Amino acid sequence: MDLPPLLRRAIDDALSGTALSDLAATAAALSQRYREERHDAKSQINDRDALAYLAVRLPATYAAVRTSFGAVAEARPDLVPKTALDVGAGPGTALWAAAECWPTLADALLLEASPIFRTYGERLAAEADLPNVTWRIADVAVDAIDCGLHDLVTLAYVLNELAPEVRPSVLLRLWQLTVDTLVIVEPGTPAGWQRILAARGQLIEAGGHVIAPCPHAHDVPFSRPTGAILPNVSPARACIGKPRAQRFPGKTRSSAMSPSRESRHRLLARALLRAHAKPAAILR
Repeated sequence: MDLPPLLRRAIDDALSGTALSDLAATAAALSQRYREERHDAKSQINDRDALAYLAVRLPATYAAVRTSFGAVAEARPDLVPKTALDVGAGPGTALWAAAECWPTLADALLLEASPIFRTYGERLAAEADLPNVTWRIADVAVDAIDCGLHDLVTLAYVLNELAPEVRPSVLLRLWQLTVDTLVIVEPGTPAGWQRILAARGQLIEAGGHVIAPCPHAHDVPFSRPTGAILPNVSPARACIGKPRAQRFPGKTRSSAMSPSRESRHRLLARALLRAHAKPAAILR
């Protein structure tokens, strides 16, 4: 999936004067840090790491998040979010994807622990026609998520950076702040799929109704993906025979999940965990 032209140009400008070959070792080390799912993966980011991220990881992250948003828009054509909250925003990748998917977005709050990522995020967006953006330096693992309700809430590649004991409270808080849609994106690994399943179960217990890709509240029969699975086959395929999307009457709230595929044809647990809930059951 191609990046928006303005984003591509802004990245090229940020990388101007830096040979990509000079960033190869840094990019490899950064990818290894993410693969190891170290909880300090972002806190140790320096300027060179940020440039490597822009060159290597941002395009893939954008593609995954944009595809996820596209799945949400397809399942929820009535969704017209005006406000967005992105937690663990990095350089604002999800904001670009959301703005392209939903031109109705007017205001966005981006929470990011790394000042360097925030600096680059502001630089990338300087000439873009994006929603009104407010940045806040915050580490979701230790800082209170103290902000208002938002139509769209995004948590992309963040659960894998959180200690297991922290994840439930973070998810609960984000669910409480979600007016309509909570989108969770995780790496395409067995561990990532297990985190998605745990989030799915927690949101169902909180009153959510999953609408895709497993549009039911039952256990997912196939819950332990392995490398033996063929490319293009996702755990969600275990729910063949279920409708792709389930509609609920009246104003609803959702969070999302949709598998997709990495360029290396590895099975992904990356997903949207899309759950619908009537606001009256959730909002205080």
